[in-house]
Amino acid sequence: MNKPLTLAAAQLNLWVGDIEGNVEKIIAAAVHARDALGASLVATPELAVIGYPPDDLLLRSAIPAAIEAGLAKIAEAARGIDIVVGHPEYVAEGTARVLYNAASVYRDGVLIARARKQLLPNYGVFDEKRHFRAGAPTATVFELAGRSIGLCICEDIWGEGPARLAKAAGAELLLNINASPYNIGKPAERLAVLRQRASETGLPIVYVNCTGGQDDIVFDGDSTAITADGAVAFRAPLFAEGVFPITLEGVVPRGDVREALETPAEVYRALVQATRDYVTRNGFPGVLLGLSGGIDSALIAAIAADALGPDKVWAVSLPSRYTLDMSNDDARIEAERLGIRYSVLPIEKPFSAFNETLAPLFGDRPIDLTEENMQSRSRGVLLMALSNKFGSVVLTTGNKSEMAVGYATLYGDMCGGFAPIKDVYKTLVYDLARYRNAISPPGLPVIPERVITRPPTAELRPDQKDSDSLPPYEVLDPILEAYVERSLSIAEIVAMGFEEATVRRVAGLVRRSEYKRRQAPPGPKVTPCAFGRERRYPITAVYGDR
Repeated sequence: MNKPLTLAAAQLNLWVGDIEGNVEKIIAAAVHARDALGASLVATPELAVIGYPPDDLLLRSAIPAAIEAGLAKIAEAARGIDIVVGHPEYVAEGTARVLYNAASVYRDGVLIARARKQLLPNYGVFDEKRHFRAGAPTATVFELAGRSIGLCICEDIWGEGPARLAKAAGAELLLNINASPYNIGKPAERLAVLRQRASETGLPIVYVNCTGGQDDIVFDGDSTAITADGAVAFRAPLFAEGVFPITLEGVVPRGDVREALETPAEVYRALVQATRDYVTRNGFPGVLLGLSGGIDSALIAAIAADALGPDKVWAVSLPSRYTLDMSNDDARIEAERLGIRYSVLPIEKPFSAFNETLAPLFGDRPIDLTEENMQSRSRGVLLMALSNKFGSVVLTTGNKSEMAVGYATLYGDMCGGFAPIKDVYKTLVYDLARYRNAISPPGLPVIPERVITRPPTAELRPDQKDSDSLPPYEVLDPILEAYVERSLSIAEIVAMGFEEATVRRVAGLVRRSEYKRRQAPPGPKVTPCAFGRERRYPITAVYGDR
């Protein structure tokens, strides 16, 4: 019987393109794993050296040499501990050069094994076939203290072939390194896949993932180890960077198992992580947002304060002639309870100036949506002026329900550099607001209760409610989920029990709003199908009634 040994899962928050910084982080993780945890091996995430997804950075002429230099440093640091590291592998092929998504194992300064990713995902947010060639269907197995370990990369564990090959080559344990983005339900989905592979092969599995935000995706970590019979033996905290020990008794893994989170807690952490990494890594000194007294902006103010600290959040109330006193009061209360900077800039003067300037051309045409949008654009101009003057990035406050049907104003409330709840349906916004209040100090909810209970309104005309323009959100959101995320036909959605006229209306709004979404800022994916990188529809196309 082999003596117990320790593996370390380095669940790292890596910065795309920062090869030198990522290499230093990998080496620091290896040193900690060896010296503090007594680990014999440390595993880092997929493409850890360059970060994920690197996209067309891979095409830059200076990148291959930088990758090789980084790997040389990692190899030299592999003294007294094996380092498993993900990286691009550039290979000369005649006069051309091909690229693999690879994982290398270094021991005492020497490369002892290298795997190439065999299954390249090309769906959802993934576009790996654009850059990488699939590795040959062969197993990569190396020995560690009398144990045979099969190494594979991310998608390889989602298909049965690579795991079976490793088993046939003598692997006693599978080690899978990943860059697997988060969405609601993803932790459970991953666990089901791991259990399927374990059932097929009879092998325990150690799964190592990255964490952190990268533009419009966010990684949750969720590094996991399961036994051959599918029992969870280790599970790292969600959205937490760290180096976590896993003990192998023979080849049976043991470690700490985190408690599962409810969906609102999980999503809230994802939004905080994504906002923090986007703002800080892009060098912004802080954030600005319009705080209206409504639930969306209140939630985003809380997310921003939790992500960056209250001192880096500037909320601006931009009341119009239609803004109710309760909205102004609630915005002020939210800012006070969060401890963020708060200013008031009424938009009456710029709005009136626009009306006066356009009056000769508008003539006697009646007031309509034009004037509503002018109010929103007045706010956008002021927020962007503050952003230009002080450097803080504007957070837009639209949610997925609004973005889906175009209930947003181009160059108005869509102005900004990052959209934290862009992929959050309105019904989930309410759940997130209640969750954030639940973790607030007793008696001091950061989002006043009436903000949650009052009917949502844009306050762009007297007595306006969202329900004047849209179906109720409890009707709208499930229709959107079926049409956008599951790509169901109108007939299939009607068969679920929704009125045909409502379904057709919603589908038409989604189709006609594609041009708006193309101009929206990035925001983190949290649903199974997000607009942007993941859902790619033509603007100019005939959809018909399908």
